[in-house]
Amino acid sequence: MESPGAPPRLVRQIADLGAADVAWAGGKAASLGELTRAGLRVPAGYVVTAEAFGLAMGTLDPALGEEIGRLPADDVGAIGRVAAGVRARITALPLPPEVAAEITAAHDRLGAPAVAVRSSATLEDSPGASFAGLQDTYLAVRGVDAVLDRVRSCWASLYNDESVAYRRRMGLAEHGLAMAVVVQRMLSTRAAGVMFTRSPVTGDRSVVAIEGTWGLGSALVGGEVTPDSFTVSKVTGEITGRRIGAKLRLHSFVPHEPGVSVLAMPAALRGRPCLTDDEARALALLARQVEEHFGGPQDIEWALLGDDPACPPLHGEIADRIVLLQSRPETAWAARDRSPVASPQPRASDHILSRLGKPL
Repeated sequence: MESPGAPPRLVRQIADLGAADVAWAGGKAASLGELTRAGLRVPAGYVVTAEAFGLAMGTLDPALGEEIGRLPADDVGAIGRVAAGVRARITALPLPPEVAAEITAAHDRLGAPAVAVRSSATLEDSPGASFAGLQDTYLAVRGVDAVLDRVRSCWASLYNDESVAYRRRMGLAEHGLAMAVVVQRMLSTRAAGVMFTRSPVTGDRSVVAIEGTWGLGSALVGGEVTPDSFTVSKVTGEITGRRIGAKLRLHSFVPHEPGVSVLAMPAALRGRPCLTDDEARALALLARQVEEHFGGPQDIEWALLGDDPACPPLHGEIADRIVLLQSRPETAWAARDRSPVASPQPRASDHILSRLGKPL
């Protein structure tokens, strides 16, 4: 196993990555490697590094980054026009032969009938900025030729309109920007979702807030379902809040069928919670472990393995059926924590009077 921070290659195994590899593996891939090193379950896979991105992009005009960097943050039309042109040029790029060869070899070693291909930008998620959802993910991709195409699509998604607009609003430089791509074995999931190691509503750090739905989490991420939600105390493990959502769409993956199936949710599952109480508590315990490992509140994507939501849960330890798909720093409350609660006042009483609108 290679140590974190080792010189990048065109393709690396996720299990060889760590937090120090963000600059060339991207935030998502480095986080997945770190979770793996911590002994947590992550789908097997590999990452096409930022070095491969740079090699492929070397044929493009280097002035493109400068042009994007000059775009006004509030000019939606200009951002759309320039970004669309950049994406078209990237998706039309011929892959350098050495990049295609290394991806093909890694894909053959993985031996998966289908994979998820996910963007991993080198602009690391942090308490001050989050790039979640701004770049593309492709599920149930079959065959190495399709993977090669989706790698290019992920590279191009670095220039999605929303991503460019966000960087302009944040004042982030385009120089040195790069995209790695994660390729992981596609798994059948009984339920999936997200969880936060502090309440996204109140900021309470004593609870884990879990949201989930039947099948794949893409239905939740795409806003096609109102998820079930559970609030679990970190201290006692008690479920202190529960809401069953209107889960009207089901995304599912069957290993020997093409693509992702998108169907109306079976009536029997719509009002039924996607997690048992024991599963919710097991997820909360795992969330605490992830938070402790990274040293701060986390936004975590999870999945619970199983072929058919309509079937009873699989036998065995619940923890053995949970896989983690991502962990990133929580950003919304972290930004509030950095903001002063009140401006300095000469006297303690002035804080109260200012709240009443009656400064002395």
